[in-house]
Amino acid sequence: MDFFTIKYSGPFGFIKPWTAVRDSETFSQQFLTPSIVEGMEKKLFPELLSVNGIHKILRHRINYCGISSQQERTWSKGGIKVYKDKHQYKTNMGILNRGVMLCPNLYLAFKEFNDAERAYSQTICLCRNEDLLYPEQVEEMTPKQFNDIPGFELLFSDAGKGFKVGYNRFDNGEPMFGELKVYGNPIRNDQF
Repeated sequence: MDFFTIKYSGPFGFIKPWTAVRDSETFSQQFLTPSIVEGMEKKLFPELLSVNGIHKILRHRINYCGISSQQERTWSKGGIKVYKDKHQYKTNMGILNRGVMLCPNLYLAFKEFNDAERAYSQTICLCRNEDLLYPEQVEEMTPKQFNDIPGFELLFSDAGKGFKVGYNRFDNGEPMFGELKVYGNPIRNDQF
């Protein structure tokens, strides 16, 4: 069975690891979890909002050109607070360092051409709203051709077969597991 694959690309992307709550330095996760893929599918196909599980995206793959450390200004829960301490004004704001993927390419594989065509007309984001990825092309390919695309792919599994990748927000916070597969060299040598 052939896939209809869409290549999405953008200037940068950050996938926050589930273990990074407010770490001062965090590098982007390099794979998509089941809840991220399900969230993308629900964004692309809103009629699936009331249906649990992944139904249209069969496979995915992500690669990128490098990691750039960027600073992000944050504040603790409850908003910004300003107070005076020893005649100096202070806030509860902080600076975090984020290792952001440069020029990520995301490939999504669909079984039906109509689903791929519909997804091709939309943008998606990895996790943050500012990480927009734009569709570049739709291509029909065999599973072997898809496996030749370099990158990271998490094959979703049960607890006994994979490692824990977080908690599924679409399934009452159930733990998610997967096996990370690396195809070729996932760090591209493109000029960016």
